[in-house]
Amino acid sequence: MLQAVRRLLIGLAICAGLVLAGQGLWIHAKAFLAQILLDRAFEQSVATGQVVKPWSWLDTYPVARIGVPRLGESAVALEGASGQALAFGPAHVVGTPDAGEDGTAVYAAHRDTHFAFLAAVRIGDEILVTRRDGGTARFRVTDHDVRRWDQSGIDPSAPGRHLVLATCWPFGAVTHGPLRYLVHAEAM
Repeated sequence: MLQAVRRLLIGLAICAGLVLAGQGLWIHAKAFLAQILLDRAFEQSVATGQVVKPWSWLDTYPVARIGVPRLGESAVALEGASGQALAFGPAHVVGTPDAGEDGTAVYAAHRDTHFAFLAAVRIGDEILVTRRDGGTARFRVTDHDVRRWDQSGIDPSAPGRHLVLATCWPFGAVTHGPLRYLVHAEAM
């Protein structure tokens, strides 16, 4: 009897482990597929000049591709910094201009996924932002700092053409906090 109970418990533990491992693999598979669909939708938007959603129920759409050539990193940015948008990539903050227009364009993303590469960005690096209309804005990193989320000092209507990439701080943290890492860049 004791042997049968032990086998049952071992079988249940193995099943639970397989279910958890399957869920983890499923999440990664969905994330991988989402990036492919975002890339395709962005390319179609550039080619047609129309808003193209990567899947019909997404509450946002691709608006730009942000890249740092020195690092070989890029990510498709979505419109509006909603929770759903941030789950899939960087997001263009509503109320800020598009990259390359007068003012300060702001894009935000999670520190442990799409903007993890910001930890390696250096002053002087070039940032390329390809917009949905096919235009590319070039920026040079001028500064980076850490600020409270509610005290960023970012002025979307500041004179000139600026870019701010924002993510949570510190990198590698596992809990939420009030600090944001800001990369500041000016148009070239």
